Amino acid sequence: MAHTHAEEDMIAIVDLEAELSKLTMLQKRTPTTTRAEREGSSAQLAAYRDGHLFTSKFAGKGAWERHPNGDELVHVIDGAGVLQVVTAEGTRSIDVKAGMLVVVPQGAWHRFHSAEGVTLMTATPQPSEHVRADVDDPTTAGPQ
Repeated sequence: MAHTHAEEDMIAIVDLEAELSKLTMLQKRTPTTTRAEREGSSAQLAAYRDGHLFTSKFAGKGAWERHPNGDELVHVIDGAGVLQVVTAEGTRSIDVKAGMLVVVPQGAWHRFHSAEGVTLMTATPQPSEHVRADVDDPTTAGPQ
């Protein structure tokens, strides 16, 4: 089958090992860590469907986030941590480790905490909403 030039332009090839080697582990991450402070610990790898593929390396606690337009696919590449997800029954804490894959449902508030450090790759739909305050319940804080 012949391919058009437009189809070839849409192919994204990512050397994940090479991209991960460029990142540094962000220590002591908090929900209020600024974009400038996160510099070098995460990267956008490619456009994907209605969002992007991202990777990040960090130790600490991330901000609450949710994606109103689709599920988020999270692959734990290295390390371990806890993924907190707000459900109708309350906040669920899920232990995750290298090799695990998690699908976070559309619209669900979630965040990661890792004491020792974790490396993630995500397929993240856009737009995203974040709560960049250190709160236990993001539903009471509202997006920022």
